Amino acid sequence: MSGENERYEQLREIIAEVLEIETDELTDTGDFAEEYQADSLRAIEILARIDKEFKVEIPQSELPELRNLKATYEAVARHAGWQD
Repeated sequence: MSGENERYEQLREIIAEVLEIETDELTDTGDFAEEYQADSLRAIEILARIDKEFKVEIPQSELPELRNLKATYEAVARHAGWQD
């Protein structure tokens, strides 16, 4: 498994844990709010966990963009400077 895949799956685990769902229930494009009933507190908790796990700080102003796993990963990768 490449580093990118590993980080993606790690992020999936973090988000699934915060949303209190199974990792295989969390799809790449499933909307956190609409499909998983995530509220703003859960979104902030996801940001906090990302900061702790990956040492990446994503501004809260970007929260509205972090609607699904794929978008969240892209934001983390951008802020972390991960290269594809």
